[in-house]
Amino acid sequence: MSTNVLRTADGWWVQRGDRAIPVDTKADTTAELIADRAAVREATRSADTGTPATDLVALSPVTTPCRVVAQMVNYRSHARDSGFTGDIPPAFFRKASGSVSGPHESIVRPSHVKLLDYEIELGLVMGAPLPIGTVVDERDLPSYVAGLVVANDVSARDVQLTKTQFYESKSYPTFTPTGPYLSLLEPEDFAHLLDLRLKLSVNGELRQDRTLADMIVRPAQALTLLARFQTLDPGDLLLTGTPGGTALKAPPKPVEKIGTLLPPAVKWKAFFRSQAKNPHYLHAGDVITATIATPDGRIDLGEQRTPVADANQHPR
Repeated sequence: MSTNVLRTADGWWVQRGDRAIPVDTKADTTAELIADRAAVREATRSADTGTPATDLVALSPVTTPCRVVAQMVNYRSHARDSGFTGDIPPAFFRKASGSVSGPHESIVRPSHVKLLDYEIELGLVMGAPLPIGTVVDERDLPSYVAGLVVANDVSARDVQLTKTQFYESKSYPTFTPTGPYLSLLEPEDFAHLLDLRLKLSVNGELRQDRTLADMIVRPAQALTLLARFQTLDPGDLLLTGTPGGTALKAPPKPVEKIGTLLPPAVKWKAFFRSQAKNPHYLHAGDVITATIATPDGRIDLGEQRTPVADANQHPR
C-alpha cells in the first residue's frame, strides 16, 4: 500500500487516518526524504499517536528548486477539446520551479492575464536518476518513480496563445499547486495506476473527470521519450497531461476556417472577444478542488483546495 507524506514548515509527516505522525529525518528536500525511506517506514509503524492532520499547514511536498517538466496534450479527451485529429505527437515543455506552490495556497492571477485556466495533472516524482538514453519498461517504473502528487498546471491562455509561449504562460508564481501528499508507492502499487481518477471542480461544479486509461502516452513511455534529451534527478517532477474539460476549447471547424482568412490582429481580437464570454475561466474568489485516487482507495493523493486571487488583492 502507498504511504502518504505531508510536508510542513516543521518537517515531514506520515498521514495515518486523521492523524499525522512525525518522520524522524534530517531531510530538507524531497530527494533527501525519498532517500530516507527507512525513516518514513519507521513513522508508519510508530506507536506515536501524532497530531490531528487538520492542525497542520501543508506545503508543497515537492521542494524547489527542481526540474518541472510537463507533457502536452496527453489525454484523448483533451485532444478532442483542443481540435486535434489523428495521431498526436508526444511533446514536452518546461515550467519554472518557482511556480510550485502549496495545496491550499491562493493561485494569484497577474493583472495582465484575463484568461486563466486550470489543468489537473498527475505528477510523477522521481526517486532515481534518469540518464540520457534510458529505456523504461512498465516493470521498471518502480525503479525510477518514487511517488505521485496532485498538481494543477495553471495556464495564462492569452499569453500562451498570442505568444505561443508555454514557459511564460505556465510559470508565474503559484501556477503549479502541488500536493497535499507525496504518495510514496510500493512496487505492487504501480499495477493500479490506470485506475487513478482525476477530478477537478470549480466552485463545486465538476469540470474534469477521467482516469489514466484516457492517456495517450503513459508514464513508462513518457520517461523513455523524455530521456532522449532530458535527464531527471530524484525529487524532479513530471506532469503527465490533463484530461478534457478545461475552459479553453478549440473553436468549431467553420469558425476556425474563417479565422485562417483573417489578419492575425483581427483574428485574435475576435477570438478573445468570444473567450471573454466563456464563464469557465477562473476569476478572483473561485475555489478549485482537485483529487486523484483509485476507486478502492489503495492510492489516494488527497484533496487540493486552492482559491483564486487577483495580484492586487494578494501581494507577494
